[in-house]
Amino acid sequence: MALTTNKAILEWVDSQVKMLQPDEVVWIDGSEEQLNALRKEAVSTGEMIELNQEKLPGCYLHRTATNDVARVEDRTFICTPTRKEAGPTNNWMDPEEMYAKLNALYDGAMKGRTMYVIPYSMSVVGSPFAKVGIEVTDSIYVVLNMVIMTRVGKNVLDVHGDNPEFIKGTHAKKDVNPEERYIVQFPQDNAICSVNSAYGGNVLLGKKCFALRIASYLGRNEGWMAEHMLILGIENPQGEIRYVTAAFPSACGKTNLAMLIPPEGYRKAGYKAWCVGDDIAWLRVGDDGRLWAVNPENGFFGVAPGTNEQSNPNALASTRKNTIFTNVCHNLDDNTVWWEKLDKNPPTNAIDWTGKPWNGSVDKTNGAHPNSRFTAPAINCPCISSEFNNPQGVPISAIIFGGRRAKTAPLVYQSFDWNHGVFVGSIMASETTAAAAGAVGVVRRDPMAMLPFCGYNMGDYFGHWIEMGKKIPHQPKIFNVNWFRTDDEGNFIWPGFGDNMRVLEWILKRAFDEIDAVETEIGYMPRPEDINIEGLDDVTLDTMKELLSVDKEYWKEDVENIKEFYAKFDEFDTLPQELKDQLAALEKRLG
Repeated sequence: MALTTNKAILEWVDSQVKMLQPDEVVWIDGSEEQLNALRKEAVSTGEMIELNQEKLPGCYLHRTATNDVARVEDRTFICTPTRKEAGPTNNWMDPEEMYAKLNALYDGAMKGRTMYVIPYSMSVVGSPFAKVGIEVTDSIYVVLNMVIMTRVGKNVLDVHGDNPEFIKGTHAKKDVNPEERYIVQFPQDNAICSVNSAYGGNVLLGKKCFALRIASYLGRNEGWMAEHMLILGIENPQGEIRYVTAAFPSACGKTNLAMLIPPEGYRKAGYKAWCVGDDIAWLRVGDDGRLWAVNPENGFFGVAPGTNEQSNPNALASTRKNTIFTNVCHNLDDNTVWWEKLDKNPPTNAIDWTGKPWNGSVDKTNGAHPNSRFTAPAINCPCISSEFNNPQGVPISAIIFGGRRAKTAPLVYQSFDWNHGVFVGSIMASETTAAAAGAVGVVRRDPMAMLPFCGYNMGDYFGHWIEMGKKIPHQPKIFNVNWFRTDDEGNFIWPGFGDNMRVLEWILKRAFDEIDAVETEIGYMPRPEDINIEGLDDVTLDTMKELLSVDKEYWKEDVENIKEFYAKFDEFDTLPQELKDQLAALEKRLG
């Protein structure tokens, strides 16, 4: 039975039923009774495996098809009336052509199956930031993950009332055929379509599809921002909490920073770190003229391998109850889970992520897929912020960009002003490591870490950042960090992890004009003695001088690389003049 009388929602759901032809339609009301019944059903069909309820209460394991283990960027499309609106960095197809293709795939795709209708809110229900979506799916796995990742239930519809505006999401597993797999955003229609996948990143449509691709387009039209950013609060010994957002490309320590544990000296002095979000931030200008941020999600969709007691104890603690694990290794001895680098004791009697018997003492293959995941409620995190559910969000004092550069970028620098900060974000880059396919050391640009997630022309996206700067009376200051500087032998010079707190301390002092800086060709930088290195055995003042050095020759090479990247936007002439001016000014300062 439908949970709403909202005409627009009912008409749309009805159209999906006619197209997909499910045997049954179930509306998800968010009640524990209904969810428990779905969990039991998923266990009975083998869709999920119930884990040891004493050691991992409320936890389940799921395996996807081996051809369906990650986001598929080459199958992800932004469909707008013109190619220019999607821009040079997105895959594009004419909407009519794409709808025809999808409708043919969706036709009768749920025959013999149940359609679940999931009403969900991104951000706290009823908050000024909140946006409502409806996802239809034929997967219980999707339902149970959406319940962790978003706010799901009848109360979403009750608060939404008769409002005809909502984000439409259609997901059908179909045959999980990679040749006909599509993840498609129609920004003008507030619509998302996913077919032939059952992997989280492609089917939890509230995540990247809505909260970034569609939301970035909505934000541009409505005067706010949807960003691929963590939100972190740093509490000083006086009990004052200052908040930052930070954007990093993948494999640059984003989750570790979001759940930072300050070094021992800082903890003893009374410093604390509070996680508001690990992945996505929605930002609006508040009545007080400051930029305020919420995490629109309700859970963490984290990469399991590499998560352990040393690297990220808070993330690990988050997975100890009410968590769904995807494509990890199943330890049969005690019915728990394991993944690479969890500990040094791989199970010997186990099932690997593909469903085959696995013995960690002899098998050379991975027990868990490298992109295996956990979906955990944010409330489980020991360092979750008390402001996590604040409908107004938190005020942002600093915006941090980062990448992985061996030599070019120093440990930290501050932009000269907002537009220079937008330039710094637009040239964000990482160098490929041995783990990535292809040559080592190739510079990959990933502006604001949004390259795969911007729902419209990225040149216009840069323009929106410039425009937002004019609307924020009290702008946060913008910084760039690089935890990955190496010496001539290729060893990392900076310890990273919790010690990144030392850099955050300088950033927040700068944000509040509490410390001076040195003006350089690339921005404002700390004096080597202004970063606290007390308690660091391997970092001396000379080390700091090296970490904060600027090699003009590397930067001149980088300028040429930036010009190549910016040239992508020439076809549509959407790169803001402000960024061209910033590049010219940098080149001039470098001589």
